[in-house]
Amino acid sequence: MDIIRAEVPQAVADVQRAGVTVRMVTGDNIITAQAIAERCKIISREEIGNPKVAMEGKEFFELTGGLMCKKCGKDLPVDCKCEQKDRIEVVKHAKVFKDLVATFKVMARARPEDKYLLVTGLRNLNCTVAVTGDGTNDAPALKKADVGFAMGITGTDVA
Repeated sequence: MDIIRAEVPQAVADVQRAGVTVRMVTGDNIITAQAIAERCKIISREEIGNPKVAMEGKEFFELTGGLMCKKCGKDLPVDCKCEQKDRIEVVKHAKVFKDLVATFKVMARARPEDKYLLVTGLRNLNCTVAVTGDGTNDAPALKKADVGFAMGITGTDVA
């Protein structure tokens, strides 16, 4: 587990007090992810183990159905044959997504497509989305977000 910088819990509390919902998306396993999120004050001790608060990316993707093109109704990215400029990306099971994100705060073992799905779904709900990332795998979500914060010194050029 990475060392949590001393200022992080206070920074999370400050943005939460300002009305920002903080969600953590990580490649760490679910136990480590929840421990980090609890230490950073993203979740409470009582929320640890609650599947409505924290789950793995693959499960999140399966529950929400992934993405589909609103124009043709086919799954993205494989089945849709629409021109890229004509595609309208939406969450396949939008109601499930909306219900889920009401309590969802931690995604563990996240793949790039899981993070992208989360960002796209939040944007579908007219949320303003900011994403941080440092790797090539973060680039699609960084680009899709309203605001993308690429981690400069340690990040990849793609991010």
